[in-house]
Amino acid sequence: MSATIYALSSGAGRAGVAVVRVSGPLAGNVLEQLSGEALPPPRMARLCRVRSPKTGEFLDEGLSVWFPGPGSFTGEDIAEFHIHGGPAVISAVLQAIGECGETRLAEPGEFSKRAFLNDKMDLTAAEGLADLIDAETEAQRRQARRQASGALGELYESWRERLMRRLAYVEAAIDFPDEDLPESILSDSQSDILGLERELTQHLDDGKLGERLRSGIDVAILGPPNAGKSSLLNALAGRDAAIVSEMAGTTRDVIEVRMDLAGFPVVLMDTAGLRDAEEGIEAEGIRRARARGKTADIRVVVLDGSSAGVGGESLYGVGSSFTVLNKIDLGGRKISGPVGDLGLFPLSVRTGEGVGAFISALSEAVRTRYDGGDAPVITRARHRESAAECLEALRRAKVAALPELAAEDLRLAMRALGRITGAFDVEDLLDIVFRDFCIGK
Repeated sequence: MSATIYALSSGAGRAGVAVVRVSGPLAGNVLEQLSGEALPPPRMARLCRVRSPKTGEFLDEGLSVWFPGPGSFTGEDIAEFHIHGGPAVISAVLQAIGECGETRLAEPGEFSKRAFLNDKMDLTAAEGLADLIDAETEAQRRQARRQASGALGELYESWRERLMRRLAYVEAAIDFPDEDLPESILSDSQSDILGLERELTQHLDDGKLGERLRSGIDVAILGPPNAGKSSLLNALAGRDAAIVSEMAGTTRDVIEVRMDLAGFPVVLMDTAGLRDAEEGIEAEGIRRARARGKTADIRVVVLDGSSAGVGGESLYGVGSSFTVLNKIDLGGRKISGPVGDLGLFPLSVRTGEGVGAFISALSEAVRTRYDGGDAPVITRARHRESAAECLEALRRAKVAALPELAAEDLRLAMRALGRITGAFDVEDLLDIVFRDFCIGK
């Protein structure tokens, strides 16, 4: 029999209402001991005077809800106490639950882990739930909501079922060679394998959209010293995140600022001014700036527009880049050479002229590139690794010299997909999947 666990399931800190959850075989007994009453009707909130089972001391007045298993989040009996959210109240109620017998505090992610073990969700849905809790932008919320609702798991399960049917047909041809089986069994299997190969290839060739939305879209701000890179970062972030100085070489390291840009998570990176430098610290900063510029999803090249003529600076890399011509309030406004495939934007960070137009263009570029619509996408490295393993097995099965070899590769492909959702070989994955959950979920 599994232990009865309990934890604060709402956010830590002061709040108007806090939710304490109890799950396991003794959840009903805990509710009866703390309320002093028989269990309420299932899934109906009831006024509850919470008392210590040891001393009978009145702790708080709130609501209690009873969710008998298996019709609960974890699939087990669950009791919830909706109490006042002061730290002292929460602490007293948790202590009272701990006095009820064989109960213990839940480990991080243990409620969701039990839900998975009781077939209430697959691993992708559990990961989507964790992402939903951590979502900071609208795009992250939408993606996590789709995954938590089972869309990604359903896609992988549909592919696994197709592979299972094809494997059954191939094994029938192997086991019953003398039977009058349809001649189309192997040819149909080949056709379906080709279709799955195309779908998996397209699924993997997504520019890592899902991972980008989870971790943030990298936008590197590059350019020569004193062009206004730090000032532009501050303007985009809406706060003084970087030091601004007329002294060249002030920025020595990469400064990162996370922000919500048009509902998408963006990591702005202010970098050291690019120039020839012999001094050790500045030279290292320039090396890091070039390295981050190469790996960034979008580059913003900032040039000093007050100069009589400034180069487009192809050394910054023009792929997926904007060129910003800053300080137009000081005159100049001439540019030669490449300007970046996403356009040229004259502006003045000091006066604000043109900044709004640039922010709109940057927002639109992010939205166009990273809005995946309603299609389920890969969100974690383990998904991508297993999907790629499945694809390789399918490609081997397609050209297998013998039906027996094709059957084995189909089994490997099925197993790879099963690891994503938790259908196969998942014991070693459970701690990895659930360890980053918050306590109480």
